[in-house]
Amino acid sequence: MSRTITFNELRRLKDSLPDGSMHKIADKLNVTVQTVRNYFGGANYDMGRNCGVHIEPGPDGGIVVLDDSTIYDMAIDILKEANGEKE
Repeated sequence: MSRTITFNELRRLKDSLPDGSMHKIADKLNVTVQTVRNYFGGANYDMGRNCGVHIEPGPDGGIVVLDDSTIYDMAIDILKEANGEKE
């Protein structure tokens, strides 16, 4: 399912993730860590692949359309789990 958010929202999510989250997501999906980083706005396509992230200029860093929200949803789940452990 596609999802539309701002680029800054996507970066805030990435920056909020606990250490090791990129590796955890990559391992579960059997993709490279760089592919997960590219999903969150990276641009190293020599080491990773494109994940269906489309960025258009606009307010708040631009508009991002995620063709597949699997990585986004996994990141949200990891963040919820991390916050639940702290409470």
